[in-house]
Amino acid sequence: MKQKFNVTGMTCSACSAHVDKAVRKLDGVCEVNVNLLGGSMTVDWDGALTPDQIVSAVEKAGYGASLPAAPGEGTAQAPAKPAADAMEDDLKNMRARLISSFVFLIPLFYLSMGHMMGWPIPRFFHGAENAMIYALTLFLLTVPILVINQKYYRVGFKTLFHLSPNMDSLIAVGSAAAVVYGVAALYCIGWGLGHGDMALVEHYSMDLYFESAGMILTLITLGKYLETRSKGKTGQAIARLMDLTPKTATVIRNGTEAEVPVEQVQAGDLVLVRPGGSVPVDGVVVEGASSVDESALTGESIPVDKGPGDTVISASINKSGVLTLRATRVGQDTTLAQMIRLVDEAASSKAPIAKLADRVAGVFVPVVMAIALITAVIWMIATGSIERALTSGVAVLVISCPCALGLATPVAIMVGTGKGAEHGILVKSAEGLEHLRSVTTVVLDKTGTVTEGKPKVTDVYPLGKTTAEELLCVAASLEKPSEHPLGGAVVEEAERRNIPLAPVTGFEAVHGKGVRGSIQGAAYLAGNAAMLADAKVELGQDAMIADGLAEQGKTPLFFVEDGRPIGIIAVADTVKETSRAAIEGFQKLGLKVVMLTGDNRRTAEAIGRELGLTDVVSEVLPADKERQIAALQEKGEKVAMVGDGINDAPALARADVGLAIGAGADVAIESADIVLMKSDLADAVTAVELSRATIRNVKQNLFWAFFYNAVCIPVAAGVLAIWGGPQLSPMIAGAAMSFSSVCVVTNALRLRFFKPSIQSHPEVNSGGKPAAEVKGEQKAMEKKVVIEGMMCQNCRAHVDKALNGIPGVSATVDLDSKTAVVTGDVTDEAIRAAVEEAGYKVASIQ
Repeated sequence: MKQKFNVTGMTCSACSAHVDKAVRKLDGVCEVNVNLLGGSMTVDWDGALTPDQIVSAVEKAGYGASLPAAPGEGTAQAPAKPAADAMEDDLKNMRARLISSFVFLIPLFYLSMGHMMGWPIPRFFHGAENAMIYALTLFLLTVPILVINQKYYRVGFKTLFHLSPNMDSLIAVGSAAAVVYGVAALYCIGWGLGHGDMALVEHYSMDLYFESAGMILTLITLGKYLETRSKGKTGQAIARLMDLTPKTATVIRNGTEAEVPVEQVQAGDLVLVRPGGSVPVDGVVVEGASSVDESALTGESIPVDKGPGDTVISASINKSGVLTLRATRVGQDTTLAQMIRLVDEAASSKAPIAKLADRVAGVFVPVVMAIALITAVIWMIATGSIERALTSGVAVLVISCPCALGLATPVAIMVGTGKGAEHGILVKSAEGLEHLRSVTTVVLDKTGTVTEGKPKVTDVYPLGKTTAEELLCVAASLEKPSEHPLGGAVVEEAERRNIPLAPVTGFEAVHGKGVRGSIQGAAYLAGNAAMLADAKVELGQDAMIADGLAEQGKTPLFFVEDGRPIGIIAVADTVKETSRAAIEGFQKLGLKVVMLTGDNRRTAEAIGRELGLTDVVSEVLPADKERQIAALQEKGEKVAMVGDGINDAPALARADVGLAIGAGADVAIESADIVLMKSDLADAVTAVELSRATIRNVKQNLFWAFFYNAVCIPVAAGVLAIWGGPQLSPMIAGAAMSFSSVCVVTNALRLRFFKPSIQSHPEVNSGGKPAAEVKGEQKAMEKKVVIEGMMCQNCRAHVDKALNGIPGVSATVDLDSKTAVVTGDVTDEAIRAAVEEAGYKVASIQ
């Protein structure tokens, strides 16, 4: 069983280490994950263990624990109190404590340091005869600071008595030692004044240490305030996601519209979403048409067209028309709720790199206390001075910083996973994020990952006197009744060009070959080469066109009218616009890229050439994908697998890191460590870059935390003073400790400025509509090329092959007009070079 608990009273990594240790001792506990930042703990256990026993174990360790408030039926998120609100309350409380502490600290510091600094001080504070007035005033100014910051003593001594000391214990013992010494000094001053021993009075009136106690508590509170305020920024990604949740929904029940809390929406309800409204739950459109802005969840800036049968996701914004949808996922099952849960779980999980810091933090405080005691004893023996011993011992206690160790990893992981969510990258665990930085090979599934995942018309070649429009009319009319995926691509292309269809009679589908039928009395055939062979139709020189298309990995469909070929239409699963840039991005990062596909070798190699890939494994059966991953791992490769289908799930699980395309099957997403919400391969590159940036940040934080403690603790112990250097004051030690934690959090916040190297601009939006139709300015560049020297269909095939061989280019060549229409981002020089290399001449480019 796996359960999340709220944990209170944790202030540093030593606390989380003690909670972890206390729960792990229980029989049946398999895994414990304590989140210091979120004040939570996830426990995985089996056997007869109960949540009450786990809560009791945490309480015996000196901390508080409870089960989260159970979500109400249908609620997406129903915490008793959002973490952001709790942190805001903590900030308000700390701000009040900080201001109050400074109110008393400023006069305390002024009085205690005024003699040395030459500041004007009232006369009744001067001289040995007024020493008691001076000492009592400092004491009375210190007491309110102790009361205001009593939390350090309450928590610190409680955990100390439970033999699980934490950072609060260091502060409590250090400041209490200074106060106790100051109170003892008060008695010594009183004794000296009563017995006329003015030397004793003067000695102790200069060594009261009240200002050290007050300064330590105030500076620690200041550091905690700055740290908490910075930590609040690390959770902004989750807060922004939670803010997207609509509060109400308009449902249609019994023919009547009613506005209800979103928690009351049930699966199967009809939900009405008006223009400008936010989609409250996941659902399927049953009526209406509109464009929907999904940028908040997917990061895709272009609105997606939605109509009946299309899926909409919660927190999307309806931009134009009225939509009626049937709720399919509500409450905690919505896409938004799952995103919030994934981001929260990732931020709460621990990367393997954090384990060293956790082990150190578990013994850090007892070791520091031992060092402080040894330091004080050595200085006492060496100098015979209680003041010198106390100064060194308190400085060691106060300067040591387990917080910096504890914060080094979680703050960076939280900011990194939050930044990933902003870019549509959901990291399911910190472990996956860390492993991703060390991968050496990226394996890509072709269909749906590198390619669009569905066939699309790429080339239209009318033969003889047939025009492109006539060919598409005949082709789409014949294919319409077939329901074959390739035929569906032809019908979709005709619809996109607004070409009307003609009625077909005598329709017949020939399995594995094609279709036949009659249009306006003429007999037509449509199909593959086998269909033409059965009908004894010869292509002649036009066969070269088909061969050229096949070499490019495209499937040629042949169309025949009364025994005469009238055209060839090429259909292919086209490469996504950002795939080539993504593969180049992987290669720039020093990664080897391998593409797996079940396609035949010819098609696979054609796509490989288009993408600039040399490692292409073709004719791979679904069951063999996992074995291909294992084979790479046996060669010592660290493998990341990117896939989307059910058949990719075993390979995703086998890989060191699995990345699932968000539009893919649920089982693939479940098997993956990272989910790419935009279904864009460029985001996989971004994920690698983000992983490297995050783990680099973690290492910087850990280096600082270890370096700080390794240097500062010996300095506080008085190592420099041995060779005539300065003795560190407890006040300076307290300021240094606060500065250390703030530095770690501030460094982690630099990840908020992370920017991916590749910006995705998909050619086709997720609604299936070309981006050019959504935004006119996105339309691909077209150029008309006039070519000299083409005399026959053989010439046309050569030119066609040359132009379509240019990366990122789609070209249609017309023999009659001696022209070619080139679509794509390509220079005139590249077009001229390709045509001339084929043996022809470019007359003009328009």
